[in-house]
Amino acid sequence: MGPRGPEGTSLRPMSARPPNILWIVTTQWRASATGYAGDPNARTPCLDALAAQSVDYTQAVTPHPFGPFARAALLTGVPSPENGVRDYFDPLPDTARTLAHDLNDRGYATAYFGKWHLGRRDPAAPLVGAAHATTVVPPAGRGGFGLWEGFESGFLLNDPWLHGTRLPAPVQLPGYQSDVLCDRAAAWVAAAAQRPPSSWFGVVSLEAPHPPYDAPAAGVPRREPRALVLAANVPRGGAAEARARQELAGYYAHLEATDRAIGRLLAAVASPEGAAPDTIVVFTSVHGDMHGAHGLFRKGWPHEDSVRVPLLVRRPGVAARRDAAAVSLAGLAGMTRAWAGGEGTDRAETARPAEARISMPSVVALPHQCDRVWRGLRTPTRKLVLNADGSPWLFFDLERDPLERENLAGDPARARERAELSSRIGS
Repeated sequence: MGPRGPEGTSLRPMSARPPNILWIVTTQWRASATGYAGDPNARTPCLDALAAQSVDYTQAVTPHPFGPFARAALLTGVPSPENGVRDYFDPLPDTARTLAHDLNDRGYATAYFGKWHLGRRDPAAPLVGAAHATTVVPPAGRGGFGLWEGFESGFLLNDPWLHGTRLPAPVQLPGYQSDVLCDRAAAWVAAAAQRPPSSWFGVVSLEAPHPPYDAPAAGVPRREPRALVLAANVPRGGAAEARARQELAGYYAHLEATDRAIGRLLAAVASPEGAAPDTIVVFTSVHGDMHGAHGLFRKGWPHEDSVRVPLLVRRPGVAARRDAAAVSLAGLAGMTRAWAGGEGTDRAETARPAEARISMPSVVALPHQCDRVWRGLRTPTRKLVLNADGSPWLFFDLERDPLERENLAGDPARARERAELSSRIGS
């Protein structure tokens, strides 16, 4: 069984005009780090307001907790490496069919703004800085979007470089990256609204709150490290706690600044000059960050801090609620195709309690990242993770132990349960 995303069964008609669809995709924003999720450190009033109007998938996971692998799966609906991305520097093949291709065929106007991280880049060039930020992604490598305006990577949270359909050569634009991208996307939405009857699909891909965490955050001050409330799975009294506090001081500033930028984009979408009232809005992140949980940092790890991501879907006619189904972002492309095709249900964003595959198809040789290839299965209450040779590495009872402090991979009493889950993971 492949990754499953939200899907419905009993159909009801949508409006005659296909809905506009907006994806807002962030980087390294873990599921717990919002006000609506109960994080006492997070100041996210705009997303809190969106959550109050949305289906909140409290157990959503990324299929791969690392940027290129996750983005490739998100855009194609096909997991890595089957989509062509096995290693960190692998580009998405020009021949890969993405959601943009499908929606173009349905008559949608399609646009992409921001971080791509799926093009060809020089492995020897510095990851942070202008080298990757100014790497030109050729038109054939832009996933089929009618308008593409972004950057390969570079992790420049301020004064980003953009190139694309309207910018043949990279141009550096002043301002906080989230502000620049959301404002340009809002302008495109306003222009698209003047060109009915075509519907539109837009993706806004934000690098924040990815490190460097000490980068300026549009005037939002860093938090006081000692005042931050840490999760109980961060070891206390040592280097892990000290580092977590220092990093999180900047992380929460970038969350707040990016929440504000997203709020302006959502306001523009809802304005008379913006989208039609049937616009569907999705907010998510390609992966999280360990931030000291279990003494670990960054991503690639199969723990909840790295794998579980926010997923909000605001869809007209669907009541706001919290949904604890096990869903994967790999299912979001199929879900979006269904919306564009006029399919929907009273529980259109709800999956039957299912299971989501998670994996890392290769080791990314960067500091602090996960040290092994692994594959696993996550249900609403369990998580089993296997090593590359199929042996159990991690097994958690998430219902009883949501912070994953007791690894049951070697518990003889759980052998039958592990074997049953392992049989469903596949090779």
